[in-house]
Amino acid sequence: MAVPKRKTSKARKNTRRSAVWKLQAPAISRCPNCGEYKLAHRVCKNCGVYNGREVIAQEA
Repeated sequence: MAVPKRKTSKARKNTRRSAVWKLQAPAISRCPNCGEYKLAHRVCKNCGVYNGREVIAQEA
C-alpha cells in the first residue's frame, strides 16, 4: 500500500482542492430573432424561437 513519506502541506492540499469549487458563468448569447439575452442551446423565453423555428406559440 502506498503511504506518503511526508505530510501534505495545507497550501498544497488547498491548491489541489480549489479546482473543484470553481463555478463557471452560464453561456449567455443574444437571440437572433428578437435580440433578447438567452441561455445557449435553449428556447428564447421572450419570443419562443429556437434554431430559426417557433417552438412555443406566443399568446396574443
